[in-house]
Amino acid sequence: MLNHIVIMGRLARDPELRHTQSGVAVASFRLAVDRDFKDKNTGERATDWIDVVAWRQTGEFVSRYFTKGRMAVVEGRLQMRDWTDKDGNKRTSAEVVADNVYFGDSKRDGEGGGSYSSGYRQDGGYSQPAPRSGSYGGDALSGYGAPPADGDSFSELTTDDGPLPF
Repeated sequence: MLNHIVIMGRLARDPELRHTQSGVAVASFRLAVDRDFKDKNTGERATDWIDVVAWRQTGEFVSRYFTKGRMAVVEGRLQMRDWTDKDGNKRTSAEVVADNVYFGDSKRDGEGGGSYSSGYRQDGGYSQPAPRSGSYGGDALSGYGAPPADGDSFSELTTDDGPLPF
């Protein structure tokens, strides 16, 4: 079975860090996630308010570096939780259990959307964007490289792949 979810949104409030009786850290927070489409009548995007739970080092990382309004990218799994309210009624809640949490903006862009994307992983390390291999242009699978130092954004191809197959 597959249960994998990735969401990106802004924190609705500062994360709340607590510890279990055995001392395990757990942070809970809520993300405001805009839907991809606009309402036909109002022309506005609806917002989903999604509860997130981060355990251990991931929870400590979130509580230390994220605050209300910061953009976060959360990777984890969807979990349903049954509970009883104060009136004795049985309730069910959906929440995302975070495996990885990344910055969705830079600290200086905290009020706007930036592109910085680094964060803490459940396995104890920090993730960085994948390095690009090769020289300018790299190979077909490595993406774009840095432009040449002379400022020319184009370079002459030195090899010929032969005739096209079609």
